Amino acid sequence: MSTPHNNAKKGDIAETILLPGDPLRAKFIADTFLQDVVQFNAVRNMFGYTGTYKGKKVSVMGTGMGCASIGIYSYELIHTYGVKNLIRVGSCGAYDPDLDLFDVVLGMGASSNSNYASQYDLPGTLSVTASYELLSKAKNVADEMGVNAVVGNVYSSDIFYNADPNAWKKWARMGVKAVEMEAYALYCNAMYAGVNALTILTVSDSFHKKEETTPEQRQTAFTNMMEIALELA
Repeated sequence: MSTPHNNAKKGDIAETILLPGDPLRAKFIADTFLQDVVQFNAVRNMFGYTGTYKGKKVSVMGTGMGCASIGIYSYELIHTYGVKNLIRVGSCGAYDPDLDLFDVVLGMGASSNSNYASQYDLPGTLSVTASYELLSKAKNVADEMGVNAVVGNVYSSDIFYNADPNAWKKWARMGVKAVEMEAYALYCNAMYAGVNALTILTVSDSFHKKEETTPEQRQTAFTNMMEIALELA
C-alpha cells in the first residue's frame, strides 16, 4: 500500500486531509488541534498525521513547495489512499492592496505559469477551480467565526524569485488576489479524479506594503485558516 513518498498503510489516512506546504506546520496542526494523533508518514521528513477533531477523523500532511511537489503527494493521497477532500492550508503574497497580513483568502480558482495541465492534452487552456461544496462551507464557517475571508482567484507561480520584478502587476490587473505555488496542481489532480479540493491561504506578505511575517509565524500563527479547514472535516 505504501508509495515511494508515503509509508502509510490502508486506512491510516482519513478521507479529509489538510495540506500545508511546511511539514512542521503539519506537526503544529496535529499537536494543537487533533486528539489521539498517530503519525503515518516521515519519508523525506514530510510528516503526516491522523487524529480526530471534534470526534471526526481527519489527517494532515506536508506537501513541500511548488506544483511538482504537491502534485506527487496529492496524486498518491487520492489514488493510493482514497482521500476525497484535500484542503491546502498555506501562505500567500497579497496582490490585492486591500489585503493585510494574516487575512484569509479562499482560492475559488487558480491561474498559473505552470505546464502541469499539459499532461491532459486538452485542446485549450484548463481553468481550474475549487470544489464549490468545500468553498461554500469554508466561507460560511469563516463568517460564523467572524473572519473576513476573501474569495477570489489566486496565482500559482513556478517562480519565486522572478527576473521581472513587475510581472505580478499584470496578474493584479486581472483581479488576482494573491500568489502562492501549489493550488493549480492540486486543483488539476482533484478535477481529473473527481474529488474535492480547496485552497485556504493566509497573507504572509504584500506586494504593496513593506511588511511580512516571520518563519515562526508562518509555521504556527495562521490559526484562523487552520480552524476553518478543520471544520470542513
